[in-house]
Amino acid sequence: MCSMVGFIDPATVSANSGTITDRSRLVARRLQKTDGEQIFMMPYNPGRHWVLLIVRAKRETVYFLAPLPVNRVVDEEAKNIVNSAIKIYNSHIGRQGHKAPIWKTLSGTPKQPSSVECGYYVTRFMRDIIMDTSLAFEKKVRRNYLHT
Repeated sequence: MCSMVGFIDPATVSANSGTITDRSRLVARRLQKTDGEQIFMMPYNPGRHWVLLIVRAKRETVYFLAPLPVNRVVDEEAKNIVNSAIKIYNSHIGRQGHKAPIWKTLSGTPKQPSSVECGYYVTRFMRDIIMDTSLAFEKKVRRNYLHT
């Protein structure tokens, strides 16, 4: 699975971890160290809540998973960081003229029962995705969830 899944350190990309430009460059450097087929798990905290972004740079697709039962909206800062990182990645691999990445909010994930379990649920999302060696998380999450 190490060749299929990578991780981006949340301490380097979450809110208040430097400028958006600096954080985008850190994500881009991480993406550039692979063949492009690898997915990257990016836990992100915009401030007082954890969410999970799954970045597929070669497919220019980002998946968003949030354990809150309501208000499941991608943080604009996170979107800017990842979009810029993918643009840098595309430049690095010589791919030009591409549109902005596609963002998909995955439904069907378990919801946290109160306001304090988001870290647990984001960790659970990552574990469940990694446990499925086919990495067919997009199809499985939409249907129900990986391991409810």
